[in-house]
Amino acid sequence: MSTIQAVVADPHLPERLTLRDVEPPSPVPSEAVVRVAAISLNRGETRRALQSDTAWRPGWDLAGTVEQPAADGTGPPANTRVVGLLPTGAWAEQVAVPTHALAALPEAVSFAQAATLPVAGLTALYALQKGGTLLHRTVLVTGATGGVGDFALQLASRSGAHVVAHVRRSEQIPEVKQAGAEEVIVGADLPDTSSAGPYDLIIDSVGGKTLAAALGQLTTGGVCVTLGVSAGAEVTFDAARFFRTGRTSLYGFYLFEEFGNEPASAGLARLAALVATGALQPRICVEAPWTEIADVAQQLLSRRFPGKAVLHVSAST
Repeated sequence: MSTIQAVVADPHLPERLTLRDVEPPSPVPSEAVVRVAAISLNRGETRRALQSDTAWRPGWDLAGTVEQPAADGTGPPANTRVVGLLPTGAWAEQVAVPTHALAALPEAVSFAQAATLPVAGLTALYALQKGGTLLHRTVLVTGATGGVGDFALQLASRSGAHVVAHVRRSEQIPEVKQAGAEEVIVGADLPDTSSAGPYDLIIDSVGGKTLAAALGQLTTGGVCVTLGVSAGAEVTFDAARFFRTGRTSLYGFYLFEEFGNEPASAGLARLAALVATGALQPRICVEAPWTEIADVAQQLLSRRFPGKAVLHVSAST
């Protein structure tokens, strides 16, 4: 039987991630088979892969070409360049992708650019939508130098918001301003008060003391979207200050649950269109062949680069 190569998490190897021969995908009628050209790494799946105690196939983000369209007639036809999303197993030469998680790519969008869009781009897009119309509203983005943060800054700015970024170090100021931040707050934790606030919408990926401080800086009717806990999952905050502001909300965001509101295909199509026109610019800081996945994964978790890491998938010989 023919095989394909895929990234597998192996707890018995020092590097934890390796390429292995696996069986090719067997699509159900609503899935298209995609020949993968590029993949992108996210901290969530990478951390899980490196901590897994059993063999497991990680991967969320992919871009490539449809080799076999869905048998039920949905989705793009054969030879269409696409971007897609899977809950696991996307890091492979071939994958079966549900058509509701697949979008055609404009010719102006490269596979590398497209591969950055599924998790980071959709998270930023759908999280910002929790704030409603952003024109002339004040938006705070914490963890602003990561993949989600960078997309959130760009999308909020292009929606007409007054965008404020929170970063840990002063040398990060130029990069977040380039992405669209008009004001920047610098520090390991978000201060309890700031002249930039209060905020109509806060996108927080940090948690801990930063989330606690953010909850006290919402304007009346403001929304704080929490989607990460890089600084800690436990939060102690001033509940009286939070509810006395009036009509404030804390929204727990988990991307794969959001697809009940809108399929990934719709959001991916919108993001790809923005990239094609230059209105959205993926920030790719590491680009390498997928044979280097173990090293790039360690770099990602060690925060040795901002933005996104993209790996190019080469066919086995």
